[in-house]
Amino acid sequence: MACERCPRLRRWCREVARTKVRRFADQEYWGKPVPGFGDAGARLLIVGLAPGAHGSNRTGRMFTGDSSGDWLYEALHRFGFANQPTSISRGDGLVLKDCYITASARCAPPANRPSPRELADCRPWLEAELALLTRVQVVIALGRIAHDAYLAARPSVAEAPKPRFAHGAMTRLIDGTTLLASYHPSRQNTNTGRLTRPMWHAIFRRARETCDGLAS
Repeated sequence: MACERCPRLRRWCREVARTKVRRFADQEYWGKPVPGFGDAGARLLIVGLAPGAHGSNRTGRMFTGDSSGDWLYEALHRFGFANQPTSISRGDGLVLKDCYITASARCAPPANRPSPRELADCRPWLEAELALLTRVQVVIALGRIAHDAYLAARPSVAEAPKPRFAHGAMTRLIDGTTLLASYHPSRQNTNTGRLTRPMWHAIFRRARETCDGLAS
């Protein structure tokens, strides 16, 4: 991707890629917008917030190379959506099965906070992906921003009033897609106990059951 719609984000990504951090000083950072990836015929869609400065902005793959990715891929593997429980680099052999991962913003934002304008400028990329992912049955939105970004990208399927964000909230949209809301597996949530492993696994268990037609 070579998008330059958000000058602040592009400057930040390039600066982080240039200065790096000590533990990754010997690595070449991606430093560009990070595309979504996964199974084009996926029934499960994961929508995150944005690439991490020293995670996806370094590795060039969503949720790869940081603690949030450690949580995500462990759960995807546990419930049969990935062939391995870790995601370290683009060449590590990871294959997603029946799952696609994308984000509300494709560039790492300072303090993990893209502005409303930046989210709006990035929305066409999300809309284009959603138009191609025609088999999606379940969407897991990781955090309120991702939840709202998905609904903004698909205004025709959201019911009125707009589905509220709450961890574990499950909404059946007009087109039959199930929207599952979850806290983001950021260190701020996992280290404080706001998001626990049982809470996290329950989200993916419900996604698996819904995809397989087992949910009541």
